[in-house]
Amino acid sequence: MGIPRLMIAGTGSSCGKTTITCALLRALATRGKRLSAFKCGPDYIDPMFHTEVTGVPCRNLDLFLMGEEGVLGALSRSQGDLAVIEGVMGYYDGVGESSFGSACHLSQVTDTPAVLVLGCKGMGLSVAAVVSGYQNFQENNICGVIFNQISPGMYPYYKKIVEENTGLRAYGFLPPDPSVTLKSRHLGLVTAHETQELKSVLTCLGNLGARYLDLDGLLELAQSAGELPACPERELPSGPPVRVAVARDRAFSFYYADNLELLERLGAELCFFSPMKDEEIPQGCQGLILGGGYPELYGAALSDNHPMRSSVKRAVEAGMPTIAECGGFLYLQESLTGPDGRAYPMVGALPGRASMTKKLVRFGYLTLEAKEDSLLLAAGERIPAHEFHYSDSDCCGDGYLAQKPSGKCWECGVVNENLYAGYPHIHFGGNPQAAHRFLNRCRRFGGM
Repeated sequence: MGIPRLMIAGTGSSCGKTTITCALLRALATRGKRLSAFKCGPDYIDPMFHTEVTGVPCRNLDLFLMGEEGVLGALSRSQGDLAVIEGVMGYYDGVGESSFGSACHLSQVTDTPAVLVLGCKGMGLSVAAVVSGYQNFQENNICGVIFNQISPGMYPYYKKIVEENTGLRAYGFLPPDPSVTLKSRHLGLVTAHETQELKSVLTCLGNLGARYLDLDGLLELAQSAGELPACPERELPSGPPVRVAVARDRAFSFYYADNLELLERLGAELCFFSPMKDEEIPQGCQGLILGGGYPELYGAALSDNHPMRSSVKRAVEAGMPTIAECGGFLYLQESLTGPDGRAYPMVGALPGRASMTKKLVRFGYLTLEAKEDSLLLAAGERIPAHEFHYSDSDCCGDGYLAQKPSGKCWECGVVNENLYAGYPHIHFGGNPQAAHRFLNRCRRFGGM
């Protein structure tokens, strides 16, 4: 049987899912529960908060990027007393106009009971109509509700309305409290590492969760989760040890825990470094990963670090196998114009110039198909990916054919036998062979 688990879903983005998930995790951790946290969908930022609460990496569960086998495998490897899965957007919101990949879809694939988070501002009995709409729209696993941003005095009122009119159980609420508000910016929430006084915020959330959430009821609900389908572990033969430099600081923090863990299982020794503060790539490395993040917010610090820029440029030009996704892709270009309108010189290993725009340039899932053999993919091979960025570049590359689920196609990615640099983020769960190829190429490179 799988680990006891439940999903904190919601009526839409910004309804309070992350806040309530963190409150629940912290309150249960204070009780001594050993927890595993997961995030539905491709988001990088919410998992950072979950990780801060639990002390163990939060993992994404994304049916588009990972497939059912990848999702079930990740969930079945979880350890502890309880797994808490945070949903994505509204409960039914999936790819395009469908519910594929939605929180609803994930809760059904994993047989996980879901609790719906909703606000009640400006509503009375209509709250029951909203809940009833979610309850009856499609087949689902909704088992209860949690109210967000209501006062203690109003909870009995809304609890009675929902329970008497829908039959669903109310599992508590969180009151308005400006001190625990998680701030947002253009790619979502401000990251955990940038949230001032995060420990005190999480402590406060835990206290609110312990006081106002029905923890015993939620634990009982989690026990009702069904048995996970059998999911044989993929055989992943590892090769000789290989050192891979991984950029990780405030500018570059978007990494999937499963991607890093898979590389380690395949023989990689990950050597983390800061392009903002360190002077060179760690010695003895045979590969380089520059993840996504917010380099546009740290343009001056990245640009002023001339030794690091030179070190990265030498490595890429020497043929060190390199993965550079989104923010890392921008860092490799000649310049990056930030929100302040200034163009900051970057590494210059790629000829492009990037700049921030005021609109979302690309958003959503896509599938990448290699036109020729390259670092990650053989010609004709595919891997699922996603994009989410407000920046644009005059050098987006043409090594891959990208196709959205709607059928729209374009070319992207600067790729060769030693390089993948582009906007799309990939998850190795959708094609583990890409991780094998990368590390095997690193081993052949040998080092600088």
